[in-house]
Amino acid sequence: MGEKMSGTLRLLHEDGLLAAEYPRVRELIAAIDQEGDADGLRRAGNMLARVGADAVLDEHPQTPVVTVAITGHSTVSGLTGPLTAQLARHGVLLRPHVADFDSYVFDLSDPDSALYRARPDAVVCVLDASVVFDEVPTPWTPDDVELVLAEKLALFERLASVFAGAGRGTLVLNTLPLPRAWSAQLVGLRDRARLGAVWREANARLLRLMDAHPALTVLDLEPLVGADVPLRDARLGVYTKTQLSPELLAEYAREVAHLLRGATGRAKKCLVLDLDNTVWGGVLGDDGSEGIEVAGSYRGEAFRTLQKAAKQLASQGVLLAAVSKNDLEPVREVLRDHPEMTLREADFVRVIANWRPKHENLRELAADLNLGVDSFVFADDSPYECGLVSRELPEVAVLRLDEEAALHVEKVLRDGWFDVRDITTDDLKRPARYREELDRKDFLHSFTSLDDYLRELDVKVRLADADESEIARVSQLTLRTNQFNLTTQRLQPAEVTGLAADEDALVLTIRSSDRFGDNGVVGAVLAHRDGTVLRIDNFLLSCRVFARGIEQACLSAVLSHARERGLSAVEGSFRPTAKNGKVKEFYPGNGFRPVAEGTDGAGSTTFRHDLAEITETPEHIRLTLSLGGPQQ
Repeated sequence: MGEKMSGTLRLLHEDGLLAAEYPRVRELIAAIDQEGDADGLRRAGNMLARVGADAVLDEHPQTPVVTVAITGHSTVSGLTGPLTAQLARHGVLLRPHVADFDSYVFDLSDPDSALYRARPDAVVCVLDASVVFDEVPTPWTPDDVELVLAEKLALFERLASVFAGAGRGTLVLNTLPLPRAWSAQLVGLRDRARLGAVWREANARLLRLMDAHPALTVLDLEPLVGADVPLRDARLGVYTKTQLSPELLAEYAREVAHLLRGATGRAKKCLVLDLDNTVWGGVLGDDGSEGIEVAGSYRGEAFRTLQKAAKQLASQGVLLAAVSKNDLEPVREVLRDHPEMTLREADFVRVIANWRPKHENLRELAADLNLGVDSFVFADDSPYECGLVSRELPEVAVLRLDEEAALHVEKVLRDGWFDVRDITTDDLKRPARYREELDRKDFLHSFTSLDDYLRELDVKVRLADADESEIARVSQLTLRTNQFNLTTQRLQPAEVTGLAADEDALVLTIRSSDRFGDNGVVGAVLAHRDGTVLRIDNFLLSCRVFARGIEQACLSAVLSHARERGLSAVEGSFRPTAKNGKVKEFYPGNGFRPVAEGTDGAGSTTFRHDLAEITETPEHIRLTLSLGGPQQ
């Protein structure tokens, strides 16, 4: 399969059709990757890199694109092709800026360098052991290495500080795996142990730099090298100064793509699991609850390992759902009463067991959760079910699990579908809040009138200046919210912190609660004063709380606030994307009029409200305010 897909891509390239057929290219590359065809994936990335992002954008102008600067101590150009391919799997184009050899210190320390002028969304600084050993004397001792490591750590911290002020997005560094070619030069085992200790201590300090620098991400390469990926190719290292092997660069690219997928609003939110031969061994309808394999045997332990991993993901805010071809009651009985089950019904936001096609169940689940199906990762052992879902719902990430249950966890975790830089308090509460949302929908069905439902729901909203504890959540809303997102401006925590400190800016959080519980921070308003006008840079609201009047209440409050502060008008822009069409009329529907078309080539429109007549807060909303911000 992978070889066939590679051949199709090659023919498209030879015919000059890669740009025109880019949506199809994404599916072909995903298939190549799923088959484990590393060479095919490398060739695909190189072909796409030669075509370039601009050629694809000419054919498909709404395709998301990220600019990534790649720099480092050694030769780093080999990262471009793999990163192009990995991003293409997620429907994202790469516009690379590859720095000169060993220019990373100049690139990152000079705010006027070509790297910063490229305005990258992320800077990837590839590090390797030569950054240290190129500066130790000959001969050397572990103490010499320790001294150079201390100097380099101080340098990395200074560069991270400069980036925080001069760059945008994320700076990516990595830990330094220690090649055996260096440790083996120490014939004393005590010296060799000393080297290992100082090296690991330095890597630990490097990882901890993330705690002090919100714009910094440090990738740990040790788990990748530990997964049978070679660290170096000696010939490439000597002859081309490429110090990380092509295989490791490919895995590095995969990790960076996980990070950038989240930064472009494409992180997944829900893991949907089949049950038979996925969560447990055997077929419940044939084997009965006593006959399925859950634990206590070799295969049973493999299934329990998957259950533990799924429970771990859920504890960090990943939504779990089950979609199974089974009768519902026996499934519930197993989840409730089987003594060896790790996952219980309460761990899932919804358990669906029936005999309908699974893609139909997935569509309905997405509607019930108010999520797009592109938020789903679907794992199933059946080639038929996986193929059907892939065909009918190509936006779903489909994981084909085979008969070897011991590999299920690796396949579910391999692509970091749910990776985010930080876990917020709201993340930890997300599964419970989605279960509450399903209760709200059931409550709605008991009413004949939406107005009656909203009155009985008892919606409370608080619009307030963001405090320090909410900065990460505001950033996360900009990164992960796609439907109610007026401009899709993506902001890292450091950028939100900068806005919150600006006396001419507003960074507001929207909290809501109702009779079913506290929804937490469900939205944000970002704005700044421009003369006598308040410009709304973005307005965001979680899909969990759509259609309750919360957005109208908060917009009316912002308009009233601007008028009270002596401003003459409020302006806001709408930038259309493939997912935010439902808010196209948000500004016009609340008294704004169009005043300008954007010049960004993305179809943006700017709207203006003169503050003469402001729509009142919906009667069923109980709104409280705590606003500061700019005034005339």
